Amino acid sequence: MSTNKIGVIACSGEECLGGTISRLAVRKTMEELRPGTTTTLCLPLFIAGDGGEREFAEKYPTIAVDGCSKCCAKRAIEKYSNAVAGSVDIAQIIGLEAALGNPLSTRYLTAEHLELVNKTAAEICKIYDDIEAQQS
Repeated sequence: MSTNKIGVIACSGEECLGGTISRLAVRKTMEELRPGTTTTLCLPLFIAGDGGEREFAEKYPTIAVDGCSKCCAKRAIEKYSNAVAGSVDIAQIIGLEAALGNPLSTRYLTAEHLELVNKTAAEICKIYDDIEAQQS
């Protein structure tokens, strides 16, 4: 496994379920599935102009994980840094209606929600593995 870092930017949307699933899937990827080789970038800080966040996305492959089809993370990366190495649109995984569903506190996560998180994290890892294969 490479020691190179791969960045992941999650949706920061708080008004729909897709945003919550995005953030939980990114956290699962970083802590459980690809620990030590992924780092998350803060989308609001990235958009606000933080040089460190943008510089990272310019130098290292970065995956956008968007909570809905607006694809704010992907669009921001491509506007301010570089082409994304990969992107995940939660609406394509869980369906547009579910992605735009009511926001959810993590206190009320069900087994079904956790399955959506697992599916999304698996998609992030698939892109991660493709990037790793290209770098070796």
